[in-house]
Amino acid sequence: MPTKAIIYVIDDDEAVRQSMEFLLKTAGIPARSFESATAFLDVLPHVDSGCIVTDVRMPEITGIDLLQKVKDVKPDLPVIVITGHGDIALAVEAMKIGAVDFLEKPFDDDHLLDAVRGALERGADLAQRKAEVSGIKDKLAALSNRERQVLEGLVVGNPNKTIAFDLGISPRTVEIYRANLMTKMMANSLSDLVRMAMMAGILESGKK
Repeated sequence: MPTKAIIYVIDDDEAVRQSMEFLLKTAGIPARSFESATAFLDVLPHVDSGCIVTDVRMPEITGIDLLQKVKDVKPDLPVIVITGHGDIALAVEAMKIGAVDFLEKPFDDDHLLDAVRGALERGADLAQRKAEVSGIKDKLAALSNRERQVLEGLVVGNPNKTIAFDLGISPRTVEIYRANLMTKMMANSLSDLVRMAMMAGILESGKK
């Protein structure tokens, strides 16, 4: 679980807000509460990690409206919605928009904590993957045009001779470019290159 992750509790019911914030902090999970979606939206641009727990039925801006705004501004920020009895249709709508989970009132403490921890773990995994993809793309950008062409040939399974023929160079020159790009990409094997190409989205098209 990310050490700096904060749970943002949004509910117009003060007793519910205080109860959830107390539960989370008692479990060692940092939390902040907001009495309305409007109040939270003021700080949303500054939120980089954590998770939102929001009620669905709130005045002015509903939980569904808030969810849509969050997905527009911070699409990777996980959102858990809280629904009352009979609000399953709203919960389904929220999941379609991008909520990671929903809790139906009344829910027990363990259910809330499990949902929050699960959302934080998914958020951390996504952040790690995005950082890895960003690093791969930075390495790709450092390749020369010829190294990139050799890479594209390798990841679709072409042998050195085929790559050499396609590019009009010698197999020995392909080997040199291959060694250089392996070093630049910090790849230990061809399988590493293929994995990186898949993550960066260049495997199928050969171009990106």
